[in-house]
Amino acid sequence: MAAAGAASVPAAGAASAPAPALSRAALAAAGQPLPVAPVRIVHLGLGAFHRAHQAWYTAHADDAADWGIAAFTGRSPDAADQLRPQDGLFTLIVRDEHADRAEIVPSLVEAVSGDDLSRLVELLSAPSTAVVTLTITEPGYRSRPDGSPDLDDPAVASDLAELRGGGRPATTIGRLVAGLDARRWAGAAPIAILPCDNIPDNGRFVRAAVVGLAEAAGLSETAAWIRDAVSFVATSIDRITPRSTPDDRATAETLTGWADAAPVVTEPFHDWVLQGEFPAGRPHWEAAGARFVDDIEPFERRKLWLLNGAHSLLAYAGLRRGHETVAQAVGDSVLRAQVEAFWDAACRHLPDGLDLPAYRAALLERFDNARIEHRLAQIGQEGSAKLRVRAAPVLLAERAAGRDGAAAIAALVAWVALQLEAAAPPDAAEEALAAARASDSPVFELLRLLDPALVDDPAIVAAVTEGVADA
Repeated sequence: MAAAGAASVPAAGAASAPAPALSRAALAAAGQPLPVAPVRIVHLGLGAFHRAHQAWYTAHADDAADWGIAAFTGRSPDAADQLRPQDGLFTLIVRDEHADRAEIVPSLVEAVSGDDLSRLVELLSAPSTAVVTLTITEPGYRSRPDGSPDLDDPAVASDLAELRGGGRPATTIGRLVAGLDARRWAGAAPIAILPCDNIPDNGRFVRAAVVGLAEAAGLSETAAWIRDAVSFVATSIDRITPRSTPDDRATAETLTGWADAAPVVTEPFHDWVLQGEFPAGRPHWEAAGARFVDDIEPFERRKLWLLNGAHSLLAYAGLRRGHETVAQAVGDSVLRAQVEAFWDAACRHLPDGLDLPAYRAALLERFDNARIEHRLAQIGQEGSAKLRVRAAPVLLAERAAGRDGAAAIAALVAWVALQLEAAAPPDAAEEALAAARASDSPVFELLRLLDPALVDDPAIVAAVTEGVADA
């Protein structure tokens, strides 16, 4: 089941007439049927990135006809409400510096509200379900830095009570535990879980969250079964996917002839690196360019530090300099120099064999694509979680090597300044951030929230304090 290219999608109706709504039945009537693949993948966190990345890779696998995706939303059911009338179909607009092209992606065969726990349990209990993928962002796991569940989080505490009583957990990890518990009782085969969020060693991280929640809920037999029968695959994912706009819906209609309520815009570049086992099988994602490796850590660090670290630096410093998008910020010679300096620092702590000069050059080309309106305010959300893995490790490595870490400090200065100005993008840790801002030592407390190791080094605290004062 290959994705439908725009060139092969027939224009429907006269140009002056409203375009017909996208659906499988409408496409079939127009002579281009897109069969429904059986559900073998469950996705948690239905959003634009999942559709531009994992759904696209699955649609372009050699065996795509065997692998359908049932995707569940997160906090809002809006994406499911938009995609359900379209039978899961959506238009992917690939936008380079000069033009757009579009394809209709058919791999998503069910779009389900996240609160439909009965359907999730049914699918996770099914022997045919082989893979679970997640894109719920770092705060969505509601975990401590080591991955274990944050038992002080009220939502986690509520889930524990629900799981102990056979009720309805509300968090994503709580629902996943309920589904895996049902799978154990059903006697279904082992399964693979793939977190696709920007977290170092994300397979181990999510394993700690899932096993820890099951144990805390008293589901000891299920926790033991998860340890033995569930593979947690580490992944490194990359494809810039900004929020879509009403203009993008018009573009999708122009390119395909179909009215799509939920198109996705993305860049031409895509990357997926995976490490781990798939005990119940998987799509042949290699056909679309995915790579399976024995050691994912170098690829994770390259992506987290060079792409994501630069994004965070541009977000906070760019917002303070009046920019709105990545392209605008990286076009600022001051910020471009800061990015290059940050990359120089990060590359000193990456191993050989990653072709770093070419990777950096490709990143600049991607950042310079002004037609991808990747907004700094979007990138800057959840800064306390993001900087913990994107900038703090580079700074600590530089300090351990005897250098001042000035390039990484620049990112922290910009973020702290926005926090103190009450101008930072939204963050799930706002309660703790507000307490830090109101303290007698706000810079110290903000840095401590990022990583306690930062405030163990007085030179870091002094440099950030001085930088904020001069900002």
